[in-house]
Amino acid sequence: MEGHIELGRYNRLRIVKEVEFGLYLDGGADGEILLPTRYVPANAQIDEYIEVFIYLDMEERLIATTLVPLAQVGEFAYLEVAWVNEYGAFLHWGLMKDLFVPFREQKQKMEKGKKYMVYVHIDEESYRIMATAKIEKYFSKEFPDYKKGEEVNIQIWQRTELGYKAIIENKFLGMIYNNEIFQPVHTGIKTKAYIKQVRPDAKIDLLLQKEGIQHAMDFSAILLDYIVAHEGFIPFHDKTDSEVIYETFSVSKKTFKKAVGDLYKKRQILIEADGIRLVK
Repeated sequence: MEGHIELGRYNRLRIVKEVEFGLYLDGGADGEILLPTRYVPANAQIDEYIEVFIYLDMEERLIATTLVPLAQVGEFAYLEVAWVNEYGAFLHWGLMKDLFVPFREQKQKMEKGKKYMVYVHIDEESYRIMATAKIEKYFSKEFPDYKKGEEVNIQIWQRTELGYKAIIENKFLGMIYNNEIFQPVHTGIKTKAYIKQVRPDAKIDLLLQKEGIQHAMDFSAILLDYIVAHEGFIPFHDKTDSEVIYETFSVSKKTFKKAVGDLYKKRQILIEADGIRLVK
């Protein structure tokens, strides 16, 4: 291997020799890197390539592991504090050595057992892998090249008066507004979302479900099948709570009402005081 390894990320390295306490891997310009015995896969052979995560051990030496961290360098993650000392907080991130957040990188003093959204990076001064709760500066400054309706992966970041901020594709910041949330949402969850709009100032509005008529049309067929499966009658009407509708059908009340209207216009259902009945 030529060049340097990527610290805090996965690297594909060649096995160069076996010793009684593990395997040595070719780290190129960074020298040989130990993969301790406990992480060596069965049937590993000299000259084979192996996918490993590279970080620093307690003595600040490069070390390899086949354990899977909860986040790599360059990623946002919602992590729990394992312990705190006079230098800062240490987060569980799936490896033997916890992830350090110095006090200067905390927005408020982190407490053991609580979870925080952080960004994992390499400290320029010490070359150590660290995390910071001051994540805003790590969002991309590029103009987001998203189209209306495009599906994206998001992670919910924090609640505000308007709704929830979300991190889009580990890169951009987006917003989901309270009046457009029809499912349980909380910090840390990862889910799919859809681009509602990219504003001229590069701010992004998100939806948690597909927008518009097509979604209602798709759902109207599902609703009809559901009514048939329930012997031609379901006790849902205008006054039914939106949360009950979401728990039953995983759609908003607005989408539900559009689908009901669609089936009614096609004369496939009757709308009664206590529910919806299939037209025989």
